[in-house]
Amino acid sequence: MYADTSNESSSHRMPPQGKYPPMPHSDPMYQSAPHSMAEDSDFMNRHSSSSNAPGYSSEYTSSISGECSPYAMSPWNQTTASPWAYHDDSAGDNFANGSSGMGGTTLIGSLIREEGHIYSLAAVGDLLYTGSDSKNIRVWKKQQDLAGFKSSSGLVKSIVIVGERIFTGHQDGKIRVWKVSPKNPHVHKRIGSLPRLRDVLRSSLNPSNYVEVKRHKSSLWIKHCDAISCLGPTEDGSLLYSGSWDKTFKVWRIADSKCLESVVAHDDAVNAVVAAFNSLVFTGSADGTVKVWKRELQGKGIKHSPVQTLLKQESAVTALAVSPTAPIVYCGSSDGLINFWEGERHHAFGGTLQGHKMAVLCLVAAGALLISGSADKTIYVWRREGGFHSCLSVLTGHTGPVKCLAIVPDQDDEGGLKAGASTSRWIVYSGSLDKSVKVWRVSEDLPDALLRGPQHMPVDQGAMYMR
Repeated sequence: MYADTSNESSSHRMPPQGKYPPMPHSDPMYQSAPHSMAEDSDFMNRHSSSSNAPGYSSEYTSSISGECSPYAMSPWNQTTASPWAYHDDSAGDNFANGSSGMGGTTLIGSLIREEGHIYSLAAVGDLLYTGSDSKNIRVWKKQQDLAGFKSSSGLVKSIVIVGERIFTGHQDGKIRVWKVSPKNPHVHKRIGSLPRLRDVLRSSLNPSNYVEVKRHKSSLWIKHCDAISCLGPTEDGSLLYSGSWDKTFKVWRIADSKCLESVVAHDDAVNAVVAAFNSLVFTGSADGTVKVWKRELQGKGIKHSPVQTLLKQESAVTALAVSPTAPIVYCGSSDGLINFWEGERHHAFGGTLQGHKMAVLCLVAAGALLISGSADKTIYVWRREGGFHSCLSVLTGHTGPVKCLAIVPDQDDEGGLKAGASTSRWIVYSGSLDKSVKVWRVSEDLPDALLRGPQHMPVDQGAMYMR
């Protein structure tokens, strides 16, 4: 199940017949919540956990029980209350007024604009960018609607901010580049796209620049030929990675918008790409694998070589996150489980975080926290201490699958950290297919109730027991 395939080729391979359900592009969004938002209760959770409470599990898969029937696992069924849950219907007013939940968690607002289902978020400082299937990108400042701009086509599946540029990845396979007008902060202008038109024209003259993307169909290697599913910049902001349903990830140099490399990385759609420590890149796919790639300079270009395959499973990999404070990689899957690996070079399996009853659709890590959003409409807040993980709280209130998350340090009205606070307090934004974004204040402080309770332990070098 967990394999080291350091010599694995990145060549194009077709997935085995019948391995995946006949859903468009194996995209977790289609599997978990159709665009119509119909009450599809049997999506993508054939291997969901049967545990009632969130926690650590060293078992990788678990069998279906009565409480994990398709109806019980449906995101439209909320008959079972979690002891960690805070429900908007009974406590929304208190949260909106700043009352604190368990572990210092507070719902401080909801952003609603009837423009479509929220597919992507990006936050920096007191600014929030939201992307939806209306093709609009909205800009919010301090929870107030500031501005908006729109692409000509393609719902907005991913947004990242690098310096003064905003990059958006779209369903139509294009990456668009935007910049705030220096004369008016309410105006965002499109300054280009990836690849640039002149690079497309120049490359099209050379037949060697074409690769086969489908049977009897070829395309330029610098162009994605299917939906952009994810974007991820390097920490220094020099490179941008894009993952696509076309099974590739591409590497872009931000300074001149040049495509440096295209890697056929998986046998199915690439759902997540994260650039991390030690020039490593992690990719997760609908083919059920998580792969590690090493970035190396090669002349004037860049070459990515496969280093390790962390995971092979039947369930699609739907989200990845890397801790900014420790060499830990988290992987969310369509079975509702979160696996993690530790280590700077060789990544050892650390364990499984278990709690979500449906597909994990998004992950974000900051400080000692991991935040996970799911098709079951909940958000889990996990806290890491050494190799231990505890569930601080489960946040509820969304009426649709939680599709995206963003996190920034908690700031005061002047844009600095709150007086007496450290970066252990965060603002978390959650975007959902219910067309809303919720704003949460989350603290890393461990609540007394969990200090008195059992902690979730890592496995010892892969052994299937708890220390």
